[in-house]
Amino acid sequence: MNNIIKVSVRNLIEFVLRSGDIDNSFMSMGRALEGTLAHQKVQKSYGHEYQAEYSLKHSLKYHKFVIEVEGRADGIFIFPDKVVVDEIKSTTRNLDDIEEDYNHLHWAQAKCYAYIYSLENHLDKIDIQLTYFHIDTEEIKKFQRSFSFDDLKEFFLNIIEQYIKWASLTFDWAELRNNSIKSLNFPFTKYRKGQRELAVATYKTIKEGKKLFAQAPTGIGKTMSTLFPSIKSMGEGSISKIFYLTAKTITREVPINSMKIMIEGGLRSKVLIITAKDKICLNDEVKCNPKDCTYAKGHFNRVNDAIMDIFKNEDMMTRDIIISYANKHHVCPFEFSLDVSLWADTIICDYNYVFDPQVYLKRFFEGAGNDYVFLIDEAHNLVDRSREMFSASLNKSDFLDLKDVFKERYPNIYKGFNKVNSKFNWIIKDLKIEEEYYQIDEISDLYYPIKSLITSMEPWLIEEKDHEKYEKVIELYFSMITYMNIWELYDEHYVTSMENKDRDKIIKLYCVDSSYLLKQALFRGKSSIFFSATLTPLEYHMDLLGGNKDDYHIRLSSPFPRENLCLMIRDNISTRYKDRERTYIDVVKSIESLVLRKKGNYFVFFPSYIYMKSIYEVLVDRNPNLNLIIQEADMRETEREDFLNKFSKEDDLIAFAVMGGIFSEGIDLVGEKLIGAIIIGVGLPQICFERNIIKDYFNHHIEQGFEYAYIYPGMNKVLQAAGRVIRSEEDKGVILLIDDRFSNYRYRQLFPSEWGHYKRVSSRINIDSVLDEFWKN
Repeated sequence: MNNIIKVSVRNLIEFVLRSGDIDNSFMSMGRALEGTLAHQKVQKSYGHEYQAEYSLKHSLKYHKFVIEVEGRADGIFIFPDKVVVDEIKSTTRNLDDIEEDYNHLHWAQAKCYAYIYSLENHLDKIDIQLTYFHIDTEEIKKFQRSFSFDDLKEFFLNIIEQYIKWASLTFDWAELRNNSIKSLNFPFTKYRKGQRELAVATYKTIKEGKKLFAQAPTGIGKTMSTLFPSIKSMGEGSISKIFYLTAKTITREVPINSMKIMIEGGLRSKVLIITAKDKICLNDEVKCNPKDCTYAKGHFNRVNDAIMDIFKNEDMMTRDIIISYANKHHVCPFEFSLDVSLWADTIICDYNYVFDPQVYLKRFFEGAGNDYVFLIDEAHNLVDRSREMFSASLNKSDFLDLKDVFKERYPNIYKGFNKVNSKFNWIIKDLKIEEEYYQIDEISDLYYPIKSLITSMEPWLIEEKDHEKYEKVIELYFSMITYMNIWELYDEHYVTSMENKDRDKIIKLYCVDSSYLLKQALFRGKSSIFFSATLTPLEYHMDLLGGNKDDYHIRLSSPFPRENLCLMIRDNISTRYKDRERTYIDVVKSIESLVLRKKGNYFVFFPSYIYMKSIYEVLVDRNPNLNLIIQEADMRETEREDFLNKFSKEDDLIAFAVMGGIFSEGIDLVGEKLIGAIIIGVGLPQICFERNIIKDYFNHHIEQGFEYAYIYPGMNKVLQAAGRVIRSEEDKGVILLIDDRFSNYRYRQLFPSEWGHYKRVSSRINIDSVLDEFWKN
């Protein structure tokens, strides 16, 4: 029988009987550990008749299912005349306030343990004891009740019956889904060139539980080539869930549309898009507690009905759909979406939810070897994103700004802040740091002052929730927690850096090479597919993204006719920082050549905002009638959408944007929406302290420091920006690369094979001549 359900006693009870509020108000980070120690202390206080951590397991056939329930009771007393199941709960609440029916879930969990024990040992009656242990005072309060086997059986089967309606829903859905997958055909009449190869490679990789690194040019249909074989693998039972991971919100539209196409073609699949809490919150402020948010109050009383409702009525669960059901049932949309994720087949979400050690979805990934596939879109972005996920920093200014909050009423906390400040100063002085410094070894002097301060701050955070500086204090507290968590990961892949900036001093545990930690995170699933148009060079990305020698890799060529792309290189202009000002006019004239020769929509990409604005001003001054728009820093989502919508509405648009930014990748402007791009510079990241740390690290390990820190990341930005132009077989467009380094072998060797027909141009006359020839054909 395949209808086997495995569930723990705790998860069974918490799901079926959960009720009450969401309350993310501060609770001590050390309480979980203290709770474990409290359990151990109580357990050790008993005699030989007590058996601690008693494992229990029961399998029963119920309707068409076999349910395997297992758990571990805190302890069982086995006396000559009776048996007592002991359930221990640690608490900081005053024991006088805890009555016998303080929490019905505590009794329910113990009753399940008691039922299984009674069944195994043929008992007609058994006792249950709830033991409440006060963490601070170490006082104990106990409640004890006797239960008949028949009463426990009735209770247990009632819980199972409630759970079965969910299990039934899941199994019935899986059957419906899998039948639809069997009859699902590839949604297009034919595969594009290279698309079938990628789909087959993805299918084979999932079957074998391996990793695939796929460099597939823009327009090949990477999303469908990875989603379709993943869906087929799900229908065959190879995987149970698909995680489609993106770096940016704007890039989610492509997988959403791909799933919609398959659903329109007959697929039944539950698809969920997880939106960040601050972008989906319905409250005035993101405060997840019953006092400040009516959606948090009573959330758990209503959420199961909300899940059942959306599951029965929706397949594509977008942000708007989640919000509509959250409003209907008055539940927190973010927590609701996380609950719905347990029932979804395909989850489209940010990289963070799988890889970030602070926020990854532990509900899926607590064990190793889960049968999930990770489809990692625009995988080149994960190199730098993962470095930041596994790094942590502290600013001395935060401690200085907040220490006076505690001066009057909390002198111990005030002293703790001063100790951390003093350690900052001592480290700067001892290491003679003037501006920037890093070392391979840990700087351990801050460890104990920070650890001590975390502990001393906790009473304040519990008692002073209405303080005007509360949000800033708790933000610093969690920064320290993150710092200590990252400290536990520190090894030879890290450096400790210090920056001395005026009043501020910054210490950072910087993960220079996150490949090892990514490799560990990938064990949370069965298979991983990394894909991008710009995994260039492939060996570099496999190295930094946790690849192995035996992982699969594939390079695919462009499916589009080469003659549809006019590629020019103007390599007699330097865009290096020192040369920019004197070459402004040459760059502007090159832009004018393209946009004035043929009316249409163009993108102009720059290596920085400052450079972009300087060229923008010169171009506007010379051409006041041009239809120009420019990307601003920190654009809101609606502003981004308005920016992109202009390409659909206008036909003479010149858009200025930054390479590596929100508009240089993951957007699809087909046909006349975009006919050309000018790319200025080789995309090198700005020379800075952290980039030089990367350079030093990889120089030391593989003698490719400048390539790993600057050239490869830069050229990936160039290739991504260029990929905006040709998006379909009918598209025709021009690309102009401006920089003298484009003729250098170190950069040219990173060109894709389909760029072999590029033309070198040295003047506006050259450009005009090439364009006239191209556009007349």
